[in-house]
Amino acid sequence: RWLSQPTKAISRISFLKYKLVIIVRTDLGLSKGKIAAQVAHAAVNCAMKAKKSSSTNFRNWFDEGQKKVVVKGENESTLRKLQQHTRDVGLVSSLVSDAGLTEVPSGTVTCLGIGPASDSEIDAITGSYSLF
Repeated sequence: RWLSQPTKAISRISFLKYKLVIIVRTDLGLSKGKIAAQVAHAAVNCAMKAKKSSSTNFRNWFDEGQKKVVVKGENESTLRKLQQHTRDVGLVSSLVSDAGLTEVPSGTVTCLGIGPASDSEIDAITGSYSLF
């Protein structure tokens, strides 16, 4: 019985057609808690933007269960290039800069959220990045 539950979850995930991807910088050495907070900022920012500007993508993503995927990005330059690519194809994105109260200086870019949008649209931009 225990083995069937993860298999069911994986099968269910493969049927989801919309997602939001967050790319996190790996060069900063952020703690797990800091990463979690920054990813949450990106996810909320993207969801709020998408609800206003891309309501069909938002609604489809929301109704499916709000799949989020976190991947590794090498550095700030990587995130900025991805953000530009995202803008060029017309997808929602949010570049997150830290407030500087704990681990990194104020204004440090920590992650980039992209979407929500269809898997195929996002995979064209982030499909080659490794899971975090």
